[in-house]
Amino acid sequence: MPAAVRVQHWLTLLSGLVEALFFTGISFGWASLVFVLKAEGYFAGHCVNNTAEATGEHSIHTDVHPVLDLLITDCIDQDEHLSQVMSVACICNTMTRFPIGYLFDRCGTTVMRLIAISLYITGTLLITLSSVGTSTLLYPALSCLIVSGSILYITNVQVGNLFDSFRSTIITIYNGAFDSSALVFLVVKLLHERGVPLYSLFLSLAFNGVFLILRTFLLMPRRHIPYPLPEKYTYGVKCHGQNRGTDQMNELRDEEQDDQEKHKKEEHDEAGLSSLHLLPSPKDPCKEQEVAFQSCVLSWLFLWHLVWVVIIIFCHYIFFSTVNPTLTRLAENDQTLVSHYTNAFAFTQLCSLLFAPLNGLIMDRHKHKSLAPGEDKREADLRSSSLALFLTSLQCFLFCVCFTCPVLPLQYLTFILQVVCSGFFYGGHQAFVSIAFPMPHFGKMSGIAMSVSAVALFLQFPILHFIQQRLHGDSFYVKVGVTLASLLTFVHPLHVHLHCRKLTTQRKTGHDVHEQVLTSSHTNCK
Repeated sequence: MPAAVRVQHWLTLLSGLVEALFFTGISFGWASLVFVLKAEGYFAGHCVNNTAEATGEHSIHTDVHPVLDLLITDCIDQDEHLSQVMSVACICNTMTRFPIGYLFDRCGTTVMRLIAISLYITGTLLITLSSVGTSTLLYPALSCLIVSGSILYITNVQVGNLFDSFRSTIITIYNGAFDSSALVFLVVKLLHERGVPLYSLFLSLAFNGVFLILRTFLLMPRRHIPYPLPEKYTYGVKCHGQNRGTDQMNELRDEEQDDQEKHKKEEHDEAGLSSLHLLPSPKDPCKEQEVAFQSCVLSWLFLWHLVWVVIIIFCHYIFFSTVNPTLTRLAENDQTLVSHYTNAFAFTQLCSLLFAPLNGLIMDRHKHKSLAPGEDKREADLRSSSLALFLTSLQCFLFCVCFTCPVLPLQYLTFILQVVCSGFFYGGHQAFVSIAFPMPHFGKMSGIAMSVSAVALFLQFPILHFIQQRLHGDSFYVKVGVTLASLLTFVHPLHVHLHCRKLTTQRKTGHDVHEQVLTSSHTNCK
C-alpha cells in the first residue's frame, strides 16, 4: 500500500475518533444537562410551591433563579417532562434507524453525513434559542442531536474496513468514543456553574459543525468503503494524481466487482457452510438481493439478536430517563449531593473509550490464527462473537441489579457497569451485524434492529407516568421488572454458540462424505 494512502487511512481513523468523541453521543450526557436545565428553570412552571400547599392553596412557582429555590420540594411534573424529553429523543432515534440504514445503503456516506450535520446544527441552535417560556423546544432539539449522532456513528463504522485485522476493534473504539462524548454536556454543566450563559455554550457547539463538513468532503468516501478492501481503492481528496471523479468511478467499480465476487462465491459454497442458514436461490436473478435480505431478517440468528438489542436498549433508556429523579430521591433532595453524583456519572462515561475496545479485541482474538479446514472467515468471526455477546448480557444484568438497589453509594458501581455495558453493546451490535450478514445489507440490518426497539421504548411513557403518579417517584418495582427482563438476553449468545457448533458439525460431516466418495472412487479405479 502506498505511503500516501496509508497516511490517508490513518487520518480518516483519527479524525473519526475526534468526531465520535465530541459530536456523536453528546445526548448521553443528558443527566448533566438536566441539572443545568433545572437550574435555568426549564419546565419550572410545573413545580408546586410547598408553602402554598400548606395554606391550602395550589400556586405555581414561576420565579426562575440560577440556583433552585429551596421552597420547591415537589417537582414531580418537572422531572416527568425532562424524562419525557429524553424518551421522545430515544424513540425518534430508534424509529429512524431503519430508514437511515436504508438511505445509507442506497445513497452513500456523503448524503447521510450532510443530513446529520443539518440535524446537529438545528439541534444546537434550538437549544440556543430556547428559554423557560419555550421549554418545549427541548423535545425537537434533543431528538435532532441524538439522531445526528447515530448517523455520524454509522458512517464511521465502515472505517474499520480500512484495517482488516482490527476491524471489530476499531468499531468498538468508535463506540467507546460515542459513549464518552457525554463529556460535552459535562463541560457545559461545569462552564454554566462558572457563569457562562447556556445560549453561548450551545452557539459555540453549533459553529463546531464546520469540522464535520470538512471531514465529510476531505476524508470520507462519497458512497461506501467496501469489505474486503480492494487493492487500488481510493476515496476523499486527490490521491496519486487522480481527480475526485475518477476516485468515485473506481470506488463504484470496486464495489460492483466485490459484489460480483461475493455472488459467485455464494453460488459455489457448499450447503451448511454459510454463517447464516442455507438461503434459497431465487429463479429471478433480479430479485436475488431482495430475497437475501428477507432471508436474513427472518433467520433465527437475527430474530434472537433483535430480542437482545431491544431489551438492552430498553434497560439503558429506562436508566437515562430515571437516573436524575433516582439520585434526587436517594440523596433526599440534597442538590449538592445530586450534583456530585451527576458529575461522577459523567466522568465515568468518559472511561467508555477505555472499556469499549476490549470487546473488539475479544471479537478479533482469532484473526491471527489459522482457520479450521473448510472454515471461512465469516464463520470464524461469528464463532468468536458469542463470548462478547455473553459478556454484554452479563454486564447488563449486573448493571440492572445495582441500579435497582436503593443504596446511594452503590450507584458508583452502577455508573461503571452502565458505561462498560454500553461500550460492549453498541460496538458489539454493529460488529455482529457486519459479521453475520452480507455487507450490502449492513445499514438496513443494523437499522431495523434499532427501529423495532422503538416499539418497546414507547412503553416508557406509561411507565414513567406510572412511576410519577402511582408510585410517587419511586421506580423500584419497575427496575425489578426490567432486571428480570434482562435475563432473556442470555438466549442470544447461547443460540450463536449452538449455531456455530451446528456449522462445525455440518462441515465435518460434509468433509467425511467427500473423503468417502474419493476413497470409493479410488477403490473402483483399482
